[in-house]
Formats: sequence, structure tokens, C-alpha cells
Amino acid sequence: VQLQASGGGLVQAGGSLRLSCAASGGTFGTYAMGWFRQAPGKEREFVAAISRRGKRTSYVDSVKGRFTISRDYTKNTVFLQMRSLKAEDTAVYYCAGHGAIDGEVYDQKARYVYWGQGTLVTVSS
Repeated sequence: VQLQASGGGLVQAGGSLRLSCAASGGTFGTYAMGWFRQAPGKEREFVAAISRRGKRTSYVDSVKGRFTISRDYTKNTVFLQMRSLKAEDTAVYYCAGHGAIDGEVYDQKARYVYWGQGTLVTVSS
């Protein structure tokens, strides 16, 4: 499975961005998908995840109410809509996936088998 993330860029604090992650080479509907981020000098951290059928989602506390994860099965793409961005959201964002049974969502990096290349989000204050 190949994952291609896009949509990063430079945005002012309070602004919005939508990240996309296009999947190919596998059966999209059998994978739970997630977004992680890594700021300079920090560990990669969980941001959001969505179950294989899209019925369950999970978010790290710091983005709840501001970020929304979704997926489009016709496009084999998972999205991360980011609103009310803050300087501390600045990071390289990675999409990831793993084979899952229905309803599974995980925040542990080790669960994820497939990783995209990352897209940089910079929020200026």
C-alpha cells in the first residue's frame, strides 16, 4: 500500500488547512487510517484516526473540536480538516494505515504498517 500526503503549507494562526492522503495498491476499505505529526526536536505523535468504515474516530485532546478526520471511499483518500490553527500545530504531518477489523481505531504508532512521506504544516503566529 502506498500513501501520498498533500495539502500542507504556510498559514496564519487561526486559519485552516485540509490535508489529503491518497492510498493506492490495496483495498482502502479494509484499513483504518490515521494522522500523526512530528514537530522539530519532538517525537512523532498521534493526531487522529478513523475506522475502516468511517464510523469511529479518535483525536488527541489538543486538536479536539478543531480537527476533523474523514475518508472518501470513491477517491481512496483520507482527509484531515484543520481549523483554528495554532503555532503549536506546526509539524510535518504523516498519514498512516493498518489492516483492521471494523470499529478499530488506535493511537499507537506501532499499530500502523503503512506510512506516507509527510507534508509540512507551518502556522505563523
